Amino acid sequence: MSLLSATPHQPTVTEREARQVAEAAREQDWRKPSFAKELFLGRFRLDLIHPHPMPSDEAAQRGEEFLAKLRDFCETKIDGARIEREARIPDEVINGLKELGALGMKIDTKYGGLGLTQVYYNKALALVGSASPATGALLSAHQSIGVPQPLKIFGTQEQRDAFLPRCARTDITAFLLTEPDVGSDPARLATTAVPDGDDYVLDGVKLWTTNGVVADLLVVMARVPKSQEHKGGITAFVVEAASEGVTVENRNSFMGLRGLENGVTRFHRVRVPAANRIGAEGAGLKIALTTLNTGRLSLPAMCVGAGKWCLKIAREWSAAREQWGKPVAFHEAVGAKISFIAATTFALEAVLDLSSQMADEDRNDIRIEAALAKLYGSEMAWLMADELVQIRGGRGFETAESLAARGERAVPAEQILRDLRINRIFEGSTEIMHLLIAREAVDAHLKVAGDLIDPDKSLSDKARAGANAGVFYAKWLPKLVAGPGQLPNSYSEFKREVDLSGHLRYVERTARKLARSTFYAMSRWQGRMETKQGFLGRIVNIGAELFAMSAACVRAELLRTTEDHGREAYQLADVFCRQARIRVEELFGRLWNNTDDVDRTVVKGVLSGTYEWLEHGVVDPSGEGAWIADATPGPSRRENVHRPIR
Repeated sequence: MSLLSATPHQPTVTEREARQVAEAAREQDWRKPSFAKELFLGRFRLDLIHPHPMPSDEAAQRGEEFLAKLRDFCETKIDGARIEREARIPDEVINGLKELGALGMKIDTKYGGLGLTQVYYNKALALVGSASPATGALLSAHQSIGVPQPLKIFGTQEQRDAFLPRCARTDITAFLLTEPDVGSDPARLATTAVPDGDDYVLDGVKLWTTNGVVADLLVVMARVPKSQEHKGGITAFVVEAASEGVTVENRNSFMGLRGLENGVTRFHRVRVPAANRIGAEGAGLKIALTTLNTGRLSLPAMCVGAGKWCLKIAREWSAAREQWGKPVAFHEAVGAKISFIAATTFALEAVLDLSSQMADEDRNDIRIEAALAKLYGSEMAWLMADELVQIRGGRGFETAESLAARGERAVPAEQILRDLRINRIFEGSTEIMHLLIAREAVDAHLKVAGDLIDPDKSLSDKARAGANAGVFYAKWLPKLVAGPGQLPNSYSEFKREVDLSGHLRYVERTARKLARSTFYAMSRWQGRMETKQGFLGRIVNIGAELFAMSAACVRAELLRTTEDHGREAYQLADVFCRQARIRVEELFGRLWNNTDDVDRTVVKGVLSGTYEWLEHGVVDPSGEGAWIADATPGPSRRENVHRPIR
């Protein structure tokens, strides 16, 4: 079977085959407890997150010392307006970050890195991202998904010794998985790595290679053909960007993150030593997904930074701008937006810090928590930025350069809206994150009852699955009827001048309701459950709100016990939980009262041309060209725009 599709509309693998590839790449076991997994099962395990975990004194001191140096660098060396204007991060900025050690924030000190914890790495990204989102993205792509992270988890000692010192101080790295016709469906990956003696020979084209234009080292996912000597499958390699046959054919431009060094990279007969293979043949997707489990936390870090900046601008502007005799902040319509920004920023930071500290301690499985942080952070940050633009009015739509030209403060509100938009797509779109989290959330159900809804299983397999499911549900379902959330004195340690205990009781009750709803849906739809993406998305969104409410309450109590803004933290947590509860109730209503079925009917009509008449009366300013660029392997016919920074 050819690995290349004849047209963009003719996939070379079936839907079932694609799911099997994705399923094989999942981590199958849960060896450590997971707060979020338990939440989706209707079990509110507050003990897994409270008391809030804390970094060691030594880790905190090292992190704070670096943040002080980084803040000075951001304030004196990074000109965000220039980067936006020139659509490029100046070489001297990148070299300055190298000298500061910022390329090695997460790399162990024995390899020349700074050895920061995930918590302080995230604080650093939020800081840099507030000065220049494009610069924050460069550092994040390098360390969160580039060469350092997969080598840290899956690399050999020889590979770590060879590459990590370079990654810590001099070499920028990139992660190359996506192709012109392959996104979240890796079963159709077309780039090949053919064994040849002690090497592999790479051929193919990679798209949206963040950092790829300036990278020195690449993590490349390619398909090794199966043979008698080779297991084959999607495999990960470390590739020298300067290798013969590697061509960066285009530096892509975007609506936001204009300094992003993102391109198209072609491989033509590129020889890669077998020693540069990460893990075993066929382990590439598992490596990619495992890398992203923690790597995804870098994106919400910059979303938290964006929320903090939105709050600062909203506060200062709304106090200065008067309308009808008083500051606009005191008009209820504007005040509600400010309250939303403040409460949501507090909750996002709570989600991020809690997930990151759990990642540092490695005592919990945080694959769902990290995915929820990415999903929730990207969606809520976008809403906060949109509200800031609305608060600023016409000035929110005006560029910072134009504001400065006519004598006003150069506030880049419209820019942050553009810069944040990609976060709902980066590292798994919101839609894909819904499916990924939903799959993990129902994992316990599929393990005991999956064979019942699998059309390929025999009657005897289904009978065994039915018996196992009966035992599981006989124990599980009765526990969803009652719990601590119905007892008025539960979680009383969160009852202060502002009472958060009621919100935690709500989370406990609602987690059980969520689990009951999931079970009912599985009973109703069985094998068709995976096609109910609207329903699954709402289930995940409810879980995200409950996780954020839990994190906000736990963080408020932490700040109270450390005597650091405890009273104010309780106020913010209370307001956030009240806002979140309204959203949760709306989502529950939409589980069963929605337009999903009629939407599918309309979609079929749109694609068949039934409503084509509705498009009449406009002109299409789009240019000519294919919807998906040709990615046929072969030598490059374009100029190499690779630009290593030294």
